[in-house]
Amino acid sequence: MAKKSYIIGVIGQGSYCPAKLLSLAEEVGREIAKRKAILICGGLKGVMEAACRGAKSEQGLTIGILPGTQKSNANRFVDIPIATGLGEARNSIIVRTADVLIAVGGKYGTLSEISFALAFGKPVVGLNTWENIKGIWYEQTPKKAVERMFKFLE
Repeated sequence: MAKKSYIIGVIGQGSYCPAKLLSLAEEVGREIAKRKAILICGGLKGVMEAACRGAKSEQGLTIGILPGTQKSNANRFVDIPIATGLGEARNSIIVRTADVLIAVGGKYGTLSEISFALAFGKPVVGLNTWENIKGIWYEQTPKKAVERMFKFLE
């Protein structure tokens, strides 16, 4: 029997990202790829690009679910760009596709993804993200956040 490939969603802000969040997201991407999981995200800049860059540094596979109609808008670290033309509604696709999600920082788009995940019964691990949301498992480091995600998958 073939080993299951897990798909891990990384969600977070795309613009005006502090360097600290970018560093956290890149490390999250590395940790996901080290465990041979697939990374899915919104495919654009900020946390999404940093997470994909980290995954690619460990030869990981990345998927970007884009809000627009042009695959060329994906960041350069996305292996499989999927142009939806759905705008922010694409957040639901990211969440439905992921087995578990990790939120790194984030603004209202990230909050919508967290809400979808909790409504759909998907585990969410938070790293420097929205605080005091019932249902999120908060961690302090990228390594601990990824370890927590994989506990949900076992």
